[in-house]
Amino acid sequence: MASPMRSLLADPARYLQAFRLFLERSTEHQSMREFVERQLPDVVASIGNGKPTINVLSVGGGAGEMDLQILSKIRARYPGVTINNDVIEPSADQISKYKEHVAQASNLENIKFTWHKETAYEYESRMNAEKKTKKWDFIHMIQMLYYVKDVPATIRYFHSLLESQAKLLVILVSGKSGWETLWKKYGSSFPLEDLCSYVSSADLPRMLDSAGLKYQLYELPSHMDITSCFIEGDKDGELLLDFLTETLDFAKTAPPELKRQLMEELRKPGCSEIRDGKVFFNNNLGVIVIEP
Repeated sequence: MASPMRSLLADPARYLQAFRLFLERSTEHQSMREFVERQLPDVVASIGNGKPTINVLSVGGGAGEMDLQILSKIRARYPGVTINNDVIEPSADQISKYKEHVAQASNLENIKFTWHKETAYEYESRMNAEKKTKKWDFIHMIQMLYYVKDVPATIRYFHSLLESQAKLLVILVSGKSGWETLWKKYGSSFPLEDLCSYVSSADLPRMLDSAGLKYQLYELPSHMDITSCFIEGDKDGELLLDFLTETLDFAKTAPPELKRQLMEELRKPGCSEIRDGKVFFNNNLGVIVIEP
């Protein structure tokens, strides 16, 4: 009998709800913000040398929270320079949130925004069809490589758009995170239907080495409170389980044995740490800065 399990991405509204709860319960954005504060100034130190305009491309920009942090650092490094910030984002809901964040922000003088409601692949196809190869001074892809069909090809394409002093920044889950343990063991049981694939920072060096690309790797510590996942019938817990497994209504539709094994796995040291009676999932991130 076919499993009733369906991909979480089949219900975009529930996916966004689960994603926002994940951001609320995890230190994901704090970890990224610390990286942007401490390391990003060095990363962008050469991208705008002597240029009157800096072109930035955000691939999978989401609601723009991290984009605006990044832009403020670039702006601080190159005061008075015009920044053209193009955003590739397939979700209309996320783009509208992004525009709200821009409207509320106060320090965006000299920054021009252009949004493209499309996937990375659609952007690439359109550019190829229009025979355009716009070059960029800084490209970033934050937590989006899970949603592309061909990861090496996507990296190669966007890397080919870099100017000579530019950088390509990739952030995704760490190969040392609970995600790696969970997905290596149970990923084949989840109903991804080509909508999502598992990739971590452990997979990228091999791809980059075979393409002969130079890069630097950083590890960012992060965790997520998943205690509510172990409370039967807890609505937030069920949403977080959906997010962890990319499965719509995992708690209700997963075969009982799979659910039992997964819940057991989530408590183990490979996935989580138990402190003061709470369960904290290891949400560590990997950052890869790729040279032109």
